[in-house]
Amino acid sequence: MSEQPQFTISIDQNKFLPEGGREVHAIVSVEATAAEGAPVPSSTRASEVIIIDTSGSMSYPETKLRAAVAAAQVAIDTLRDGVEFAVISGSNIASMVYPRQPGLVAATPESRQEAKQALARLKASGGTAIGSWLRLADQLFDDVQGGIRHAILLTDGKNQHETAEELDAVLFRCGGRFVCDCRGVGTDWEVAELRKVASALLGSVGIVADPAGLVADFRAMTEAAMGKSVADVGLRVWTPQTASLRFVKQVTPSVEDLTGKRVESAPQAGDYPLGAWGAESRDYHICVSVPPGEVGKELRAAWVKLVVPGGPGEEARVVASANVLAQWTDDEAESTRINPRVAHYTGQAELASAIQQGLQARKDGDLDTATARLGRAVVLADEAGNDAITAMLRKVVDVVDPATGTVRLKRNVDKADEMELDTRSSKTIRTRKDETVTTRRGEG
Repeated sequence: MSEQPQFTISIDQNKFLPEGGREVHAIVSVEATAAEGAPVPSSTRASEVIIIDTSGSMSYPETKLRAAVAAAQVAIDTLRDGVEFAVISGSNIASMVYPRQPGLVAATPESRQEAKQALARLKASGGTAIGSWLRLADQLFDDVQGGIRHAILLTDGKNQHETAEELDAVLFRCGGRFVCDCRGVGTDWEVAELRKVASALLGSVGIVADPAGLVADFRAMTEAAMGKSVADVGLRVWTPQTASLRFVKQVTPSVEDLTGKRVESAPQAGDYPLGAWGAESRDYHICVSVPPGEVGKELRAAWVKLVVPGGPGEEARVVASANVLAQWTDDEAESTRINPRVAHYTGQAELASAIQQGLQARKDGDLDTATARLGRAVVLADEAGNDAITAMLRKVVDVVDPATGTVRLKRNVDKADEMELDTRSSKTIRTRKDETVTTRRGEG
């Protein structure tokens, strides 16, 4: 039985535009389902690189490095037999922990034991240069042709031993070559910095404030990577010659702007990388600007396809497709009806932005802006029913009125609570498909 999941695409939108209307919004839902009784993807080629920060700060407290080592050891035990792996030690330089020479080794009982013993000998010293760590990981993945390529990066500090430009250059090179999930341990690292790395490499970012939580977190990340069965999936979007694609954003399970990652694939078409997939679903928000049409005219505003790599020397295969439509009407009731899923995810994207802007303003000492943006976040979280984010916001602000967003900044906020809110701000929740939203364009 095939281990490859079956992909489907569905479109949620209101295709009707008013006379003179130009902007078409749609939620593209992509679902990959495993065939009933399909096995775990044991034959899918996969490679894993674990990057552990061993800068001097990892020795304070001592439990931090010990917990990181234990977490990496558990991740190695979680790998499937045959998965190629390596472990990197990161300080102001990157060095191999296992194997000794740069390369990947197949996971076997023997290699796992050797790697865990090598990890146990790690010592903390030096500084932090995340770009050099990723550059070495990229070199290791160079030997892997196809398959799932996944890395875990753990740090406890700021990227102080290389310039922002040096890190940006490495991220540009590594983008699309492997997926990297990033974790910060403790509270002395920069959320925005690690988010930039995760976003460039299509991974997640999270805080593990207490080192004791690293083992469970590393196990979960590795299990998720081992559940992937298709690498390098892409969303191909074609638009008419007279139209322009304004943006493509992932909106579930997290908000990620993919617009700048476009790779031209054909006339009037571009591919947006979606990373590796197992049995899961994700939603994407696309916006297309079209020239105004006559009342009654219908136009294909976009043709969306899901593509996966073909065999050696073969073109990418299209595994699912759907249309985004536009039709002009003089019926105000039709043209002012906003699709509920479009409305929901627009609000979720604004929520992420409001939280991040509010927390940055608070850090910068701009308390008026911080109060306004975090108050807006309270409103959006309440409207969306995002109880998890609401609970986190209440650790940062005192909520006077959730309906109006009237809040007061708390004087004393635990740094871990603030950083957890920041890292979780872009995580989204799904809306119920049976909701309806009707409003006039430009209102609300």
